[in-house]
Amino acid sequence: MPLPRILSAIVAILLALGMIVLGGWYFTVCFGVIVYLGLQEYFGLVRATGIAPAAKTTIVVSLVLLVTANLSPSLVDAVMPVAGTLICFYLLFQPKLATIADISSSILGLFYGGYLPSYWVRLRSLDAEVSNLPLGGYLPDWPLPELSTLPQGLTVTLLAFACIWAADIGAYIVGKLFGKTRLTDISPKKTVEGAVFGVLGSVAVATVGSWYLDWAGSPLSGMALGLLIGIASLLGDLTESMMKRDAGVKDSGQLIPGHGGILDRTDSYVFIAPLVYYFVTLLLPLLPS
Repeated sequence: MPLPRILSAIVAILLALGMIVLGGWYFTVCFGVIVYLGLQEYFGLVRATGIAPAAKTTIVVSLVLLVTANLSPSLVDAVMPVAGTLICFYLLFQPKLATIADISSSILGLFYGGYLPSYWVRLRSLDAEVSNLPLGGYLPDWPLPELSTLPQGLTVTLLAFACIWAADIGAYIVGKLFGKTRLTDISPKKTVEGAVFGVLGSVAVATVGSWYLDWAGSPLSGMALGLLIGIASLLGDLTESMMKRDAGVKDSGQLIPGHGGILDRTDSYVFIAPLVYYFVTLLLPLLPS
C-alpha cells in the first residue's frame, strides 16, 4: 500500500475517533463538513453527465437535516419531505426548464448525502443526556472505563465504524493478494475473494463487540449486525462506483492523498447508519438477554 494512502488513512481514523468520542455538536459539525464536501463531489459527478441539479439548495437542506438530527432526531423524518418540496419549488422557478433528471438527481442528493448521513448523528445521539462538555460533548474519564459503561451512542458508533474499517481493510488486502474472481463489471478491481473476506471481517469485529458489550442475543446478534454492515458497506462502495462510471471519472475528487475524494472514502458508510440505528433501537430490545 502506498505511503500517502497509509498516512491519509491514519489521519482519517484519528479524526474519526476524535469526533465520535466527543459527540454532540462536535460530531455534528464535523459530519456536516464531510456531508458538504461529499455533496460537492456528488454534484460534480452529476454535472459531468450533463444534468443541472439544484446543488446549493440541496446542500443547504441536507445540512439542515443534520442539525435537526442533533436537536430533535424524531423530527428528521418530518423535515425530509419538506426539504424535498423546497428543492422542487426551486427548480420550478429556474430560467431554464428543469428536466426529470435535474429533479431526480437533486432528490437523490438529498437522500444520499443528507437524509442517510443524518442517521449517524441520530446514532451518536443515543444517550445524549450523558454529557460532560459544552455543546453536548462527552469526554470519558481517565483511566478509560469499561466500554459497557460508556454511552450507548458512543459504543455503537465506534463498533459500526470498526466493522466498516475491518471490512475495507480485509477486502483490500485479500483482494490484492489472493483475489482472482472479478466480482462485478461496475468495479473491475473488486474480487469475490476480497468481498467475502471483507464481510467476514465485519462479522468478526461485530461478534467480539457484541460479546464485550454484553448485548442481548450475543453472539448471534453481533454476527447479524456484522453481516448487515459488511454487505451494506460493499453495496455502498459499488453504488458510488456506478455513479463514477456513469460520469466517466476514476475518482470523485482529489482531496485525500492516495484515496481520491471524500465520496471515495465515505461511500461505504452511507447505507449503514440507518441499519445500525434501527437494529439497536428496534430489534435489539426484543431479543432475550
